[in-house]
Amino acid sequence: MTNEERTMIQIGLGGGCHWCTEAVFQSLKGVSRVEQGWISAREATDYAEAVIVHFNPGIITLDALLEIHLRTHSCTSEHFLRRKYRSAVYTYTGPQRQEAEALLLDLSHEFGKPVITRVMSYSSFKENTEEFRQYYYKDPEKPFCKTYIDPKLRMLLKKFNKLVDTRKLSSLDIKN
Repeated sequence: MTNEERTMIQIGLGGGCHWCTEAVFQSLKGVSRVEQGWISAREATDYAEAVIVHFNPGIITLDALLEIHLRTHSCTSEHFLRRKYRSAVYTYTGPQRQEAEALLLDLSHEFGKPVITRVMSYSSFKENTEEFRQYYYKDPEKPFCKTYIDPKLRMLLKKFNKLVDTRKLSSLDIKN
């Protein structure tokens, strides 16, 4: 295990389509890996689309990841697909849970409506099949990518530019 691998922390995030969520977090500095699939929690044993983000807190903070998470999905909307797209932060330890709860409370005042995102204890993960992993980066020209993912990446570049790994996005036509 390298020193970089030893400094990585993981957090689970769910709220929208895992293809979109995967692309957003893959595009950030300090994120070494994003696992895409379905997560269950101790508080909700049914699986919902989500990702596990492996990140270096010395490069990108949990605070920044959670703000990006809230701003790239409908964190204030209770819609009919919420069971499939549970708005959640899945934590791995008690201290991480406390930090995530405090951060969500601090960020929630910025949205004008109550944030429905729940902090939950990670239970298990089912990874998506290989054909759907790296969905955006395998073929960013797909209509789904253009319609749903590109706008999120444009917002990332505009609002969180210092956190975006522009090398990952350099060949993509989303900067306009």
